[in-house]
Amino acid sequence: MRLRAACFLGLALGVILSAVPVMAHHSFAAEFDANKAVTMKGFVTKVEWTNPHVWFYINVKNEDGSTTNWGFEMGPPHGLQSRGWTRTTMKLGDEVQVNGTLAKNGSNRGNARTVTMVSTGQKLGAASSEAQTP
Repeated sequence: MRLRAACFLGLALGVILSAVPVMAHHSFAAEFDANKAVTMKGFVTKVEWTNPHVWFYINVKNEDGSTTNWGFEMGPPHGLQSRGWTRTTMKLGDEVQVNGTLAKNGSNRGNARTVTMVSTGQKLGAASSEAQTP
C-alpha cells in the first residue's frame, strides 16, 4: 500500500512539474550591444505577440535600393500594454521608425527602445530590457 501511494505521489508530482512552462531567458547584454545604437525606418512584415518577448519584423530599404528584413525584440506583452500597446497597434504594412540597439553577433536583429508609427507620429516605448541611463 505504501509503495502504491509513493508511486502515485511521484507520478502526480511529475505531472505537476511537467505542466510548469520552462522558458529560457537572456539578459540584454548577452545578445545586444548597448554601444551600437540604431534608428531604422521600414514596413512591418510580421508581428509575434508572444511571451517572453514580442518580436516584430520590418523591411528596410538599403542605400543600393535592395531591401533587408530586420527583426526587433521588445518587452513582454504585459510590459507593452502598460505603455499603451495592444495586439493591433502595429499591423502588417504599417511604416514604423525604430530606435534601438543592434545584436552583438552582426545579424539583422535588434532590441527596440521606442517605435514611432510614421502615419500618426505616435511614439511608444518598447519595454526594452536595456538598462536606461538617466
